[in-house]
Amino acid sequence: MSQYTLADFIDRTRQKDRGEGFFEQETDRMLEVNLDGRVWMKMGSMVAYNGSIKFERETILGQGIGNLFKKAISGEGTRLTKAEGVGVMYVADKGKKVSILNLQNESIFVNGNDVLAFEESITSEIKMMKKVTSVLAGGLFNVRLEGSGLIAITTHYDPVSLLVKPGNPITTDPNATVAWSGTLEPKLKKDISLKTFVGRGSGESIQMEFDGDGFVIIQPYEEVSFQAAV
Repeated sequence: MSQYTLADFIDRTRQKDRGEGFFEQETDRMLEVNLDGRVWMKMGSMVAYNGSIKFERETILGQGIGNLFKKAISGEGTRLTKAEGVGVMYVADKGKKVSILNLQNESIFVNGNDVLAFEESITSEIKMMKKVTSVLAGGLFNVRLEGSGLIAITTHYDPVSLLVKPGNPITTDPNATVAWSGTLEPKLKKDISLKTFVGRGSGESIQMEFDGDGFVIIQPYEEVSFQAAV
């Protein structure tokens, strides 16, 4: 096992300015935000900062009654904090891998648990998948991010992007589905035999089917339990 003097360790792990701008990947699992204004981030994701920065939880009516209702039943994953001021901030989420995306007048849906941060120029709206009356709440809520600016999402391990073409749908496990293009609207599918076959307990397996022109981002990890109510 390699050994380092204290000075060697500090030099090897010290913060390095890469000059990447507003969002900078300090490591593959930590985001550096060079703040001069405002930014939205996942509640509880700030791990360190310097400078003059104030933090404020999203106000009760900050994004309307509809979003307030959805937050009440969608859990902590979609709750946001606003950071405002001048300084450098470090943001992370349970050691998950960070990816920075630059939206250019585009939209993307992201699983509520996987939104890490986004610029103030990006608008956000919590969306609930349709036809979910027979499905448990976990994993059904996602955030639609739209506009021009930077967003940061997280994944367990390396993400994979699958291209979706009309007439050639892609089917995914909701627990492993991180994001998809704003042009797509997934459908929920139930599969009674799949869960029985793989021996994961009773009940129906729930899958997401994407058809159209766009992409789906998946991760090699199932984040939460997700199945139809019985």
